Amino acid sequence: MAESPLMSIRSVMEALSGKILPEAVNPQQGISSVTIDSRNVTEGALFVALPGTVTDGHAYVEKAFQQGAVFALVQENRMEQYGATIVAAARGAGKNVMVVPDTLRALQDLARWYVDRFPHLIRVGITGSSGKTTTKEIAAAMIRSEKVVVMNEGNLNSETGLPLSVFSIRPEHQVGVFELGMNRVGEITELARVLRPHIALITNIGTAHIGKLGSQEAIAREKKEIFSQFTGREVAIIPESDPFAAFLKEGVRGRIRSFGYRSMVSLGEVTPLGIEGTRIVWDGVPVILPLPGTHNVLNALGAAAIAQEVGISAEGIRQGIAQVRPLFGRGEIIKGPVTILRDCYNANPESMEQAVGFCDSLEWKGKRVYVIGSMLELGEKSEEAHRQIAHVLAKSKADRIFLFGEETAIMEPIVAATKGSAAVGYTTSFDELQEKVRRSVEEGDLVLLKGSRGMALERLTEILTGEKNVL
Repeated sequence: MAESPLMSIRSVMEALSGKILPEAVNPQQGISSVTIDSRNVTEGALFVALPGTVTDGHAYVEKAFQQGAVFALVQENRMEQYGATIVAAARGAGKNVMVVPDTLRALQDLARWYVDRFPHLIRVGITGSSGKTTTKEIAAAMIRSEKVVVMNEGNLNSETGLPLSVFSIRPEHQVGVFELGMNRVGEITELARVLRPHIALITNIGTAHIGKLGSQEAIAREKKEIFSQFTGREVAIIPESDPFAAFLKEGVRGRIRSFGYRSMVSLGEVTPLGIEGTRIVWDGVPVILPLPGTHNVLNALGAAAIAQEVGISAEGIRQGIAQVRPLFGRGEIIKGPVTILRDCYNANPESMEQAVGFCDSLEWKGKRVYVIGSMLELGEKSEEAHRQIAHVLAKSKADRIFLFGEETAIMEPIVAATKGSAAVGYTTSFDELQEKVRRSVEEGDLVLLKGSRGMALERLTEILTGEKNVL
């Protein structure tokens, strides 16, 4: 049986204000999906043309119609350049476009309108400097044990990713768990306006994106905007031990609760199990969290706070803890002749310290080899942050340390002063890095891959495992 359309063209016309071109339109035409990428257009899609300096969506409206789009949103200030082509393409395909002042805002407004169609849905929002995606995955696993849940896939959490994600909500869903990301000031406010969460959690306030916001205080202010749409009945969940916890609680219109080791009354003994994860006693019954590191225990506790607010039982929470699995590049343990901690989806000083500390905490007979890539998007704080991690590495239990990326150059002399120059290698060439790692690593070694997404350290997996399909 074919799936019902998400909405009709009439719905879009009612939700947004804009001019329809050409004038004749079939308002009953159903829309089956919403996309901003012409490569993802399927039959019945609404194509939203976003402006861009490198790639402009308005250049792809004709292609979108050819691939089955039935309607498109285009931006007023792009019509002088693209208007004639767009209108001709619409006429030729028997389709229509709506001209709006701002297509990004229109996408967000349409997403908000769509969310409003599901008043029964409990909406959960998660933000923070790190741990958003993992907390979302654990929370969804817990909720899924007893309710029908929808969430944004992977980290589709941006100014476009979140709005596109909410179009996956269906009538059968009882709870929606969505993460909200940030690359600029004002973005969390926009996303909170789309989702208007009933329950909102901040994982922590760190230094991710500090290059764009300037300070941790500015980051805290921005993250706190997830509560900006509260009316008094919502729930704010705050990390109890975060230095900014008191600030995050100030002025929140709604109920406030904390999460962490002290404030979770159901939490019993917590026992680290190394690369196998952590044994957690929850409501008197033990369960294994199969994610390594104490930071993932905190992610699980945040998720449990969400699950409790949604009405999930202690057994459902334990099921979720047991069933969650690491996502690509986020604390993955790859076992083989060489054991790899692949934690290279992102990096900032906090997560670097966590990864190094975790590897140091393991009982290990072989060598510890730490491959450290640049931490990006730190702006004027970059040099200070890399020096900070250099001192952490100098005191670590690593036997060999490989530094990769221009930003890590200042780390080499600091680490070498303690470890000796033979134990440290620096390069900006991936081929050179690959060869150095290949020559250094032996069976029984532990290898940490930690760096920002742009460094793509997962490329080393193949030479460490001998397998080509491990990514």
